[in-house]
Amino acid sequence: MIDAVLAVFYLLVFPGFVFLGVYALLCEWIDRKAYARMQHRIGPPWFQPLADLIKLLAKEDVIPKNAERSLFQYAPPVALAAAAAPIINIPIWGTQALYSFQGDLLVILYMLSIPTLALFIIGWASGSIYPLVGSMRAVTMLFSYEVPMILACLSAGILSGSWSTSDITAHMATHPLEMLVLIPGFVVALFALQAKLERTPFDIPHAETEIVGGTLTECSGKKLAVMRLTGDILMLVGATLFAAIFLGGFVLQNGSFIFSGYDVTPLTNFGFYLIKTLLIVFILATIKTLFARLRIDQMVNFSWKYLALAGVFQLFIALGFVSGVKGVA
Repeated sequence: MIDAVLAVFYLLVFPGFVFLGVYALLCEWIDRKAYARMQHRIGPPWFQPLADLIKLLAKEDVIPKNAERSLFQYAPPVALAAAAAPIINIPIWGTQALYSFQGDLLVILYMLSIPTLALFIIGWASGSIYPLVGSMRAVTMLFSYEVPMILACLSAGILSGSWSTSDITAHMATHPLEMLVLIPGFVVALFALQAKLERTPFDIPHAETEIVGGTLTECSGKKLAVMRLTGDILMLVGATLFAAIFLGGFVLQNGSFIFSGYDVTPLTNFGFYLIKTLLIVFILATIKTLFARLRIDQMVNFSWKYLALAGVFQLFIALGFVSGVKGVA
């Protein structure tokens, strides 16, 4: 009975949906605030993301006349569930995830691709031309950035000798110098995450000046609120994953020069998690500030000519490191 109650608590409260929702809205505010300050604007108040979410939930939920009703209605909650589910497989206060198994890294990457496919279904099922164009752009981008992201993440798995995020995190926490080998992969993963989130310069599927609101043009009320929350949670889960496998996870040792003589508790490690994930959110906001929107052909060329090439380069570096340095050792 106690195990069942704990399982429900983990899934619904912490580190499940309630925690993800609250922290994702906080990350959205920090992202918008940093973006505004870098443009010399004041930015929104701290409660603005929550107020926007409540406002959308209270609005009328309109379904277009020509829409495929079932697909149009049920795609948003599927996208939200797929974006939130991987958090139980990623460590957030140490080196061990809540539910860990060999190969969970591949499952996480698969789950994070489902929200984009749900966006495609929403645009296709809406029965409107603008969402259809946006959905085609979204799925075209998916085939462009997904390969570099997978290559970058697999490089971390090769270095640690495991496809489990918990094992990768534990390995990087005890071999911090190997994080230097993964710097190219970390850069590739950040740009791929920016594209997955459809943020500037990769906000092509919902370019307001070209196709109104793109994929979500016909979404309103609860569906729009769910998709906005999905985007926030996707950003948080992506930041959590990349901080775990590229930045050494969220564990500090009592013997470190910073915490020498102090007890390092799970709460301290959780604070380390907040710092690293917010750092990635800030980097994503900086990328959004520095670049202008690309065309779809420019995005595809950038992904295949540069990101994919960098991902392959990172893979060869990881293989060379494992067969050379570790082989000799």
